[in-house]
Amino acid sequence: MSDKLCILIDIGGTAIKYGVSSYAGDFLTKDQMPTQAKEHGGPGIVKKVKDIVTNYLATYADKIDAVAISTAGMVDPDSCKIVYSLPDAIPDYTGVNYKEIIYDNFKLPCFVENDVNCAAMGEKWLGAGRGCHSIFAMTIGTSIGGAMICNDRLISGASNSAGEIAYMRTPKGILHDTASTTYLVKTYAAMKGLDVKDVNGIIIFDNAQKGEIQAVEAIDMLIDNLTDGIANVVTVQNPQAVILGGGIMARKEYLKERIENSLATKLREIVFKATRIEFASLQNDAGMLGALYNLKQRMQ
Repeated sequence: MSDKLCILIDIGGTAIKYGVSSYAGDFLTKDQMPTQAKEHGGPGIVKKVKDIVTNYLATYADKIDAVAISTAGMVDPDSCKIVYSLPDAIPDYTGVNYKEIIYDNFKLPCFVENDVNCAAMGEKWLGAGRGCHSIFAMTIGTSIGGAMICNDRLISGASNSAGEIAYMRTPKGILHDTASTTYLVKTYAAMKGLDVKDVNGIIIFDNAQKGEIQAVEAIDMLIDNLTDGIANVVTVQNPQAVILGGGIMARKEYLKERIENSLATKLREIVFKATRIEFASLQNDAGMLGALYNLKQRMQ
């Protein structure tokens, strides 16, 4: 397998990232294109995926022996079928089965997993969680996503919903409503009497670093709510590391110490000291590399 290559595809709501890599995760090439999810829906995405595979096979011929896909939507990792996709996000995507499509068209094996899960597996394998056997990864954005890995294996759960912490209840409500970037923007806009359309995470963090009281308070509220969720996760799983990703988590220098200080008040000392707070490091490659990690595990 060492001389063989794999096509990696990461399908998000905005962009499709794709490339060819060795099984060690070394890229020979990579690129991206707009998903155009709302314009062309599931059928349009399937066509793009088939075109990507066709073009790479023309270049790398018999060196490619598998396709690994990370995708938005709920995925049955055994059948590799999209069991549910929000119609408002990607219409006509539910029911797509990439395993069948790739084999029927190219006679190649294909394995598929949810994009948040893939990002977590990528970080665990080659990113911020490298060397850990257990992690919990959180992606903080429009909502908040999560994925749990124990003993080097992704935990999917009975309905393939393990780690979906957006629905976790905390003292202030569910995390989707209290610990997302959406929450931060709404909170700050309300404090300042602004339209949410005129506010984003970059503005808030820039203002906080300048010492603006409302920006600092809004971020502190987000951190308090977020660490309620992290404390719950750590209490149940006791992972070696919690890895935080998503746009605002790029502000590691501002957030890391504040998150750790808040979490220290919510966990027993022995548990807190054993839990690393890390920030995602693979950026745009996390989903593709996680898809490859998933494929490698399932081909064993």
